[in-house]
Amino acid sequence: MNRTLTIADVGALADAIRAEIGKAVVGQAETVDHLLVALLARGHVLLEGPPGTAKTFLAQCFAAALGLQFGRIQFTPDLMPGDILGSNLFNFQTSTFTLTRGPIFCELLLGDEINRTPPKTQAALLEAMQERRVTLDGTAHALPDAFMVVATQNPIESQGVYPLPEAQLDRFLFKLLVPYPSHEEELRIVARFGTRSGPPRAAELGLAAVAEPWVFPAAATTVSAITLADPVTDYVVRLIRATRDSADLACGASPRAAVLLANAARARAAIDGRDYVVPDDVKQLAPAVLRHRLLLSPAAEIEGKSIDALVAGLVERTEAPR
Repeated sequence: MNRTLTIADVGALADAIRAEIGKAVVGQAETVDHLLVALLARGHVLLEGPPGTAKTFLAQCFAAALGLQFGRIQFTPDLMPGDILGSNLFNFQTSTFTLTRGPIFCELLLGDEINRTPPKTQAALLEAMQERRVTLDGTAHALPDAFMVVATQNPIESQGVYPLPEAQLDRFLFKLLVPYPSHEEELRIVARFGTRSGPPRAAELGLAAVAEPWVFPAAATTVSAITLADPVTDYVVRLIRATRDSADLACGASPRAAVLLANAARARAAIDGRDYVVPDDVKQLAPAVLRHRLLLSPAAEIEGKSIDALVAGLVERTEAPR
């Protein structure tokens, strides 16, 4: 079997995933595109929005369209690290310890309402997201190569939430803001689901996997070969460094952000059918890559400035190659 994909194959795969998710999800085209980019760039995604905006439902539909092994963790204040990772339990019959794997041992993990659990439990995901492995009692256990976390959270202004530690936030490729739907989209949502009893479920809507599991690692390999010309690389670095020089920001983006932005730009080019990155790929992805990595200075907070507005200004002022 030929286990390589062309750029055209990657574009067709993205179109198929969009179409499959579109059978159940109304709107949110930009969010779906960012999820596709993260999938191909082997990154993780944080979805933030008010309750009831279909964050969890979108993640479920994305998993169904991919056909990957799905796991879900409902984060609560009393959740413990062992509830995520698993533990070694003593078997009295065999006098040995047996590994009981937690829900993290899957290919696509939905971390629902991740900021409703304390930072100690949130930190249980750090090694898994960075190294794609879990260490239990000194023994490392590999996670699937396609392992991806899609986490949801409510806005920090909501009651009963804990801010995610900076180290945790930095492991996410994107932070995506899920807004309320437009009037037309909400009409379609009510028309589609308003006559059903109970909430919609991906399994009941006829969603099916669009490809075999081997396709996604093959697509990621194709993406890694996308051309990133030196001027575009320099543009990425200058944009990231500009965040560190801004008087409105107390903390700028790290070199990891530059690497992730470059990788994501390659994936963005691939789903658009190109074998090279253009500056517009970087501009389109910069807000989602940077908004959770930057901290406003006290003066900027007092003035009511927003991270997204500052990022937009930095993108506009940083000269792009022609």
